[in-house]
Amino acid sequence: MFNPTNFTAAEGFGTVETTKNGVRLQTSQGPLTVEAHAPGTFRLRAGRTDLPDYDLLIKKEADPTLRVDVTVEADRITIRQGESDLTLTPNPLRLELKLGGRTILTSITDQHFRGWSRMPALGKGDTHWLLSLALVSGEAVYGFGEKWGPLNRRGQLIVSRIEDALGVNTELAYKNTPFGWSPRGWGVFAHTPATVTTGVGFAQWSHRTLAMAVEDEAFDVFLFTGAEPADLVRRYTALTGRPSRPPDWSLGVWLSRAYYRTPEECVAVAKEVRQHKIPCDVITFDGRAWQDTPTRFLFEWDKSRFKDPAATCKELKDLGFRICNWQYPLVSTAHPDYPDLAAKGYFLKDAKTGEPYVYQWDPGPFGAVLTPLPPSGIIDFTNPAAYDFWKQAHKPVFDVGVDVFKPDFGEQVPDDVVAFNGDSGRRLHSVYTALYNRCVFEATAEYGPGPQPVVWARSSWIGAQRYPVQWGGDPQTDWEAMAASIRGGLSWGMSGVPYHASDVGGFYGASQPDAELYVRWVQAGIHISHFRFHGIGVREPWGFGEEALGIVRKALEWRYRLIPYLARCLDEAANASVPVQRAMAYAFPNDRHAHIYETQFMCGPNLLVAPIIAPGGEVEVYLPAGERWVDLDSGTVLEGGQLIKMVCPLDRIPLFGRVGGDIQLGPTVQHLGECGDKATTVEIWHFTAQGVKS
Repeated sequence: MFNPTNFTAAEGFGTVETTKNGVRLQTSQGPLTVEAHAPGTFRLRAGRTDLPDYDLLIKKEADPTLRVDVTVEADRITIRQGESDLTLTPNPLRLELKLGGRTILTSITDQHFRGWSRMPALGKGDTHWLLSLALVSGEAVYGFGEKWGPLNRRGQLIVSRIEDALGVNTELAYKNTPFGWSPRGWGVFAHTPATVTTGVGFAQWSHRTLAMAVEDEAFDVFLFTGAEPADLVRRYTALTGRPSRPPDWSLGVWLSRAYYRTPEECVAVAKEVRQHKIPCDVITFDGRAWQDTPTRFLFEWDKSRFKDPAATCKELKDLGFRICNWQYPLVSTAHPDYPDLAAKGYFLKDAKTGEPYVYQWDPGPFGAVLTPLPPSGIIDFTNPAAYDFWKQAHKPVFDVGVDVFKPDFGEQVPDDVVAFNGDSGRRLHSVYTALYNRCVFEATAEYGPGPQPVVWARSSWIGAQRYPVQWGGDPQTDWEAMAASIRGGLSWGMSGVPYHASDVGGFYGASQPDAELYVRWVQAGIHISHFRFHGIGVREPWGFGEEALGIVRKALEWRYRLIPYLARCLDEAANASVPVQRAMAYAFPNDRHAHIYETQFMCGPNLLVAPIIAPGGEVEVYLPAGERWVDLDSGTVLEGGQLIKMVCPLDRIPLFGRVGGDIQLGPTVQHLGECGDKATTVEIWHFTAQGVKS
């Protein structure tokens, strides 16, 4: 088991060399470079600097135009940039971070009764580096990716490592980034492809300490300062990339199921969507829907079912649908082209034998519907030739009419492989998903249908916001999984990635969702950036009874009316890294009462949404203080700072407009193609002290 005390502390300054932006100094654990990297951003770097970095940073070098003051004294070094100061002291090496003259962060203050620090402020072990930072009582910490539990990470042990989580019920997550922040005004980010384990006031280590252990020979950590959470998130995305803006049509409804077994079945469902007047823009061919399972995956339509893929695509497009096709980055050993690809070195290799590594699937999770998958080679995206091959292989599928790909999986890289670039599987495991998504995104940009590429990815690492969109994996079909999915999306937004979706209705379970759960999941999902029905079994709205069908139809019509407002949110996300769905702690950092309510959220700047996450329709809504709110159901104007208990009928979800704000609304349409694939505003609602004015 990992032992956070098994590190040797870095001590002393030794030789100090000043640079324009900071210092390079010699410690007992080797050279350490500390610099002001960008506004409100400091970088601490030690260990190896020659390892593959996978272009996770947009700004790799310190900004040479920064005005930085460096003061070197015998017992301290201070680096000052703007209103931010970082001070180092030597024995042992410690840091203090200030913003506007106020201390917002220091190294660990936890000392054992025997007189030694429970963990080193900065230490090195055999396989890890450790950074230990003090937390004050009541201090919350947010971020670290798509995690399903409480948004406030205080007390949690967070493992930043990509996993096939097989649900949303544990700490395991498909989307991770080792970036977290505190409302006190600081953030911390470990730039690494490797696993990072962070005890955030984790009591078994130290309830008063954030201890970040980086499993890498390289130590490369950034500290941020910012007056607001939005400032901290922007500092992070200034380093790792601003979000790309998805196209407007991606805001429409995506329809999927595991799975449509024939092209005829898919077309029949598409026709039924239109007959029931269910607004929808995208329909999906999942893995088994278009591929031959024993030989997949290599971008080939199953010829036994798809006699004419182009004709099928045209039929769907004539109905107003865009088409999404599934993929994963593995090729069956039974595929006829496997030997040739192996000979070219396109697969990750077994570290012991040097032969292509053959991934053997655990048959347990698949069952009768999700048929077991074949032994497969894993595409090596560190090999430029393999990367280009995979990228170019998308073109024929786009050419027959597909619009977007769903890059699934990507979590399968084992520790005991070696990549073309010499990196180990242990170091490559999580960053592999970044390379995979990047390749599919670039293929879409080059061969896809329009100027704004989009993917529908499951797993992601640092910089995921550059390759949107991600959906929230495989939730269980029950109320707690719906609530966890909401928290996962809000956490992802607080981690620098503004877009999210979940499998509405749940992906798996002992039974199908009942009508109440299905409707409530729809009502929550329509106010998140992206929306998709998906799961094992029926997920189409007419499968849950006439009452549910009518309620869901109206909810989706509201979703389509909201598209101009959501498009404005996409613009804000791309320009300022602001999440579309905003947790209370992010949107109202100064109202600590609001932070308790971790499943209610802001949809954009002006709509407060309180999803109903239990049967019966009961919900508590907290209206944040310092604002007034318009109940969109009754038109009543309410003062903020109060808790409201409500019991809502099945056709209602609590929704409130922020007084002083507005939302843009479009027409009621069946798909965005009716508006030329662009958000079209036909009405504006202003939220005023007298109610809603249009």
